[in-house]
Amino acid sequence: MAVKERENPNVRSTTALKSTATDNDIATIWLTSFEKAINAGDRAALEGLFVEDSHWRDLFIFTWTITPRNGRNAVVSALLESLTPVRPRNFSVTQTRTKPRRVTRAGEKVIETIYEFETDYARGEGVLRQPVDRPEMAWMFSTSLYELKSAEWPVGGNRPSGKHDRLFGGETKAQRRAKELEYADRDPAVLIVGGGHNGVQTGALLRMLGVDTLVVERLPRVGDVWRRRYDSLALHNKIHLNHFPFMKYPETWPIFLTKDALGDWTEAYANAMDVNVWNSTEFVGADWHEGGKVWEARVRRTDGSERVLRVRHIVFANGGIVGRPKYPDFPGLKDFKGEFIHSHDYVSGERWRGKKVLIIGVGNTAHDIAQDLHGYDAKATMIQRGSITVFSVEAVTLNHALYYNQDTPLEDCDLIATSPCYPVALKGYQLNVQKMLEIDKELLDGLRARGMKLDIGEDGGGHQMKIRKQHGGYYLNVGCSDLLVSGEVGLVQMEDTERFVENGLLMRNGTVLEADLVITATGYEPPIRELGRLVGEQVAEKVGPIWGLDPKDNELQNMYKPTAQQGLWFVAGGFAQARVWTRYIALQIAARENGVVSDPIPALRAN
Repeated sequence: MAVKERENPNVRSTTALKSTATDNDIATIWLTSFEKAINAGDRAALEGLFVEDSHWRDLFIFTWTITPRNGRNAVVSALLESLTPVRPRNFSVTQTRTKPRRVTRAGEKVIETIYEFETDYARGEGVLRQPVDRPEMAWMFSTSLYELKSAEWPVGGNRPSGKHDRLFGGETKAQRRAKELEYADRDPAVLIVGGGHNGVQTGALLRMLGVDTLVVERLPRVGDVWRRRYDSLALHNKIHLNHFPFMKYPETWPIFLTKDALGDWTEAYANAMDVNVWNSTEFVGADWHEGGKVWEARVRRTDGSERVLRVRHIVFANGGIVGRPKYPDFPGLKDFKGEFIHSHDYVSGERWRGKKVLIIGVGNTAHDIAQDLHGYDAKATMIQRGSITVFSVEAVTLNHALYYNQDTPLEDCDLIATSPCYPVALKGYQLNVQKMLEIDKELLDGLRARGMKLDIGEDGGGHQMKIRKQHGGYYLNVGCSDLLVSGEVGLVQMEDTERFVENGLLMRNGTVLEADLVITATGYEPPIRELGRLVGEQVAEKVGPIWGLDPKDNELQNMYKPTAQQGLWFVAGGFAQARVWTRYIALQIAARENGVVSDPIPALRAN
């Protein structure tokens, strides 16, 4: 991973840069040389601009998908194949963003620059990282779609005047909005399934780009997906990371947000951004018509009536199609006479004061429920089935230090955070994990002494790799780990159990762990099963896995980008992911609606 360089006859000498050159000068010289090489299609010149262990990640502006390339030969080949046809030009250091600066990224000392450029149809931005000891070359280079020239963001000098909202003998805005929301005389271009933060953000951004979009939410209110979760739920990362696009949280709000605040803010955002939402509306299913390139989508309203909508795009924003709760068949569970629920249905421990509760699972949700039950004087015991990654919320701030330091504007943080290819991102996580292990040594030693099986994530990448690979298998400690160490919350290993019995769980040593309630915090069925139910097994098989790392390029499978099924999109993740990726989803759909690009997207040659 280290930035090393072998002799290359095409590489310019470091003496080409004057000792008096500023970081801005160094970046400008590189960008000018890069543009010249691209315009000339000069492979040798391009090779001279990248170190051997270089990386390029394109986000939708040249390849119209997420395209990573690692290694100089692969980077240069992909650049020559993709950039020349779209005529990129006017590469320059962005004057209104964070200035070029010397930083350490993934253990490497680099000059980091945010730059801008344009193509025939779009405006782009990116991050350039040049090794401090080889500043005439690039180690990392990202290119990102910022704006379509045919559908500019209506902000700043492009803000709407609002004159049409003033009433002089005509309909009020509220009256027009009510008619618009009925969809009595038209169908939307886009149907978004799910009115959580991913859904309303996608709907808001598509509206900003002039794309007629309807969000359907099965619950009575936008944000209910948060309000209806267990009472003690709060985010385990700080507010600075979790703002919505074009509408930040109030400065007075606390650092860690509760689920009710998140639900109310999601609803307020939908109202403020004029998102079209049908609440109490269930997405029943859809059929794709290849001839007309359109979906016939069926939705069921609160009165039981159904409406068929002919739409060109369906965006699943309900957790990327969250499957149904998974109920593993534990031995003897049918014999248990107490109450049994899935964590999906858990609300509060108030009913269980003084009772005994078994929780199957040790992920974030299981820990939160155990801590909530402890707060109501219930005796909670977690049953561990496999190893888990645990770190304190204080330690994991290392992964988001860019945001938490607050010396870089949010939009610049997002651009910087999404620029690395997988090998670089993984190296950064690995380095942070080693520091986190030192910070949390006492806590982790205490958990091991209690018998908890711990790991540091696949390839030593910590909980971030768990998120990317399986979206689970970790806990960020907000107090429950301390309760485990002290013995106030119990822990047993699944291999030490025999079977459930009438009054609890029979252990292999013959004792019975008594219980009034069993909660299974065992996650959800794979998304692909729910997708097959909703749009047909043939489409589901065509699309393939949703979430998890693609073995070909280590990007998330079928997330935020075109899928094998035209007009079918998936967006999921936390608030930071939503802020970044809903913008790209909106831009991709708007590009198709404006005739800028059409499906299928040509694939670049593999590395």
